[in-house]
Amino acid sequence: MTSVDFSAYQQLLQELQPRNVKLIAVSKTFPPEAILALYEKGHRDFGENYVQELVSKQKVLPPDIRWHFIGHLQTNKVKHIAPFIHCIQSVDSIRVLQEIDRQAEKCQRIIPVMLQVHIAKETTKFGLDEASLHELLKQHQAWPHARIIGLMGMATFTDNTQVIQSEFHYLKLLFDQLKQTYFSDNPNFSELSMGMSHDYRIAVEEGSTMVRIGSLIFGERKKD
Repeated sequence: MTSVDFSAYQQLLQELQPRNVKLIAVSKTFPPEAILALYEKGHRDFGENYVQELVSKQKVLPPDIRWHFIGHLQTNKVKHIAPFIHCIQSVDSIRVLQEIDRQAEKCQRIIPVMLQVHIAKETTKFGLDEASLHELLKQHQAWPHARIIGLMGMATFTDNTQVIQSEFHYLKLLFDQLKQTYFSDNPNFSELSMGMSHDYRIAVEEGSTMVRIGSLIFGERKKD
């Protein structure tokens, strides 16, 4: 049974709330009981990486949980989460965005989405580059049921804080530039999701509005 570190959770809230930074509790691989324990403390925003796992949890947990999808999303899986997902943070292609728009329209919903930007040195991480972002955003009004609310990024996994800081700094500059270029009269584009358990403080200093934290709250994940 996974135990939730409530003191770490409270400390996170004390750090983040005065700065209006939203805490997404990343619950992937942890059981519904752990999510429910945090839910009973008043937490509502949870992040999941895998569609099948998310769907099974959503069925057995309270309906007012705000589920954030933060993993790589295949187009053929969008339909499974479209009826209930609160936000899809990991849109990394026009094809995925088109499918979210299509499925959201079927569900008579508008689904908030974030565009994942590749900022890390690792090639294994997903995300759009700057040119692809501009190509997508020039036509963003073509998908009225997929509401673009901001950007998401993952920094290089390293102990070198200067590398992490420069990557987050770049993403914040890019966010500001895109907001001015494509969303100057649209207040919806307002979220910058960056920062995880090991680097969230750097992300907050660089302008993050949303951090995705799992192991600090739920403990270390079991390795596959």
